[in-house]
Amino acid sequence: QVQLVESGGGLVQAGGSLRLSCAASLRTFSTYAMGWFRQAPGKEREFVAAISWSGGSTVYADSVKGRFTISRDNAKNTVYLQMNSLKPEDTAVYYCAAESAGIGVLVRKGNPDYWGQGTQVTVSS
Repeated sequence: QVQLVESGGGLVQAGGSLRLSCAASLRTFSTYAMGWFRQAPGKEREFVAAISWSGGSTVYADSVKGRFTISRDNAKNTVYLQMNSLKPEDTAVYYCAAESAGIGVLVRKGNPDYWGQGTQVTVSS
């Protein structure tokens, strides 16, 4: 059974930083594009960032460009999201995603093969 387990969420003041991690039990993790999505209360889930299987390509939502950085360690089956200069509007449940069809499909369709259970990020003003 495939599991994506997020960690690292929490409460932080505006301007602060958090680092999210997602550990995947995927046997072929290094062949999957990975991404982060988020869902704020009363809003639809939205794309945040994605990284290709090799780590050579990354894509970011305009709202987080320059503040968030996605990375991966294929030896550890883990993807990360470093979040700096956090704003109250970044408050949401953050979900990890795994897509076998590549980063383009992950970003365009937002319907990955696997989702994590989510981790709460709360940014206070």
